[in-house]
Amino acid sequence: MKDTDSTAKSDKVDILSPLPFTAYQKMVVVMLALLQFTVVLDFMILSPLGDLLLKTMNMSTAQFGSVVSAYGISAGISGFLAAGFADKFDRKKLLLFFYLGFIIGTIFCGLAANYHALLIARVITGVFGGVIGSISMAIVTDIFNLQQRGRVMGFIQMAFAGSQILGVPIGLVVANVWGWNATFFMVVGLASLIGVFVVIKLQPLTGHLNTENKKHAMVHLWHTIRKKDYRIGFMATALLSLGGFLIMPFTSAFIVNNVHISQQQLPIIFLFTGISSMIIMPIIGKLSDRIDKLKLFTLGTIIAGVMVVIYTNLGPTPIWLVIVINMILFMGIMSRMVPATALNSAIPAAHDRGAYMSINSSLQQMSGGVAAIFAGLIVVQATKTAPIENFNVLGYIMVGIFIWCLYMVRRVSIIVKSRN
Repeated sequence: MKDTDSTAKSDKVDILSPLPFTAYQKMVVVMLALLQFTVVLDFMILSPLGDLLLKTMNMSTAQFGSVVSAYGISAGISGFLAAGFADKFDRKKLLLFFYLGFIIGTIFCGLAANYHALLIARVITGVFGGVIGSISMAIVTDIFNLQQRGRVMGFIQMAFAGSQILGVPIGLVVANVWGWNATFFMVVGLASLIGVFVVIKLQPLTGHLNTENKKHAMVHLWHTIRKKDYRIGFMATALLSLGGFLIMPFTSAFIVNNVHISQQQLPIIFLFTGISSMIIMPIIGKLSDRIDKLKLFTLGTIIAGVMVVIYTNLGPTPIWLVIVINMILFMGIMSRMVPATALNSAIPAAHDRGAYMSINSSLQQMSGGVAAIFAGLIVVQATKTAPIENFNVLGYIMVGIFIWCLYMVRRVSIIVKSRN
């Protein structure tokens, strides 16, 4: 079967004339978006379930931060270990192996009966789920030209919005009716169907195996890390994730206990937030292919920074205003992710893509884990129904990370422009 790597032989293209997608490329975009939907939902659902878990499992804020971080840190370690092997196998087989492990880990999450069981289940899920994103990104760089990747990233990032429009609200309703465990079983059912779709429709991806890359897996990993341009890309990714996930673990607890929105009203907030993100993601993707990606990232950073300060200082607030603030905040955050991810995808050479994306993904996951641990140590809750304290401190730290990340993404942009 003809390999699809040939569609991305050259990244040096005219950015003013976007290339159309083939029918197979469109199918791959849908497939990768669905994969990301389940992985993102599995990760993101912990935040909306946070208030329930803190109360039903009698967790402290530090313990809950550990549960959230367990996924990210285990995913990061797994990503590093897999990085050296990522360019040694057919990407389809690699994707299916890790997706199956992700499904099994999610089953264990649904079966968890206490804090320690849930912690172990999240570690297992992270070991497998954390590598799926990097494999997906390697597939994108194999199949799509740089000129197309902004649109691809926009659609794939819609998984975040989709998880909020459908996944998180439905998951919260399921949790309120049948218990929080049922939400994970819902993810398992959906992921199983998508796994069958991948088996049937995705073509083998082996073109990268034809390049001259005879290095041992660990040597290949080390040589990838040593490259200066790659390290700049890695740093930009780590900061992007660190800033983006800092307040996420305690969002629902903050909304319920500080803003005085009931647990039953949370699905409404996530629904409207997801709808707004779903609308803007394709627009950002198209803009990312037509105008300077750094300028777009800068605009998103300004919007997100302002809204983070407002959001983390909220007191009792009407639900309609919370929805508006939340919508604008997530629009700003997601507007940073699309151009930054598209720029970063242009950094590695073809024979390094798998390793680079694995390291990139592992840093992203580990940064999210570190952010969760850090947040759990900063915020304080005196009792299970008391307000969350120091949440605004996290907001100010988050803005500082935004500024640092902007500097690093600017360096990535300079590298990409110098090549093209």
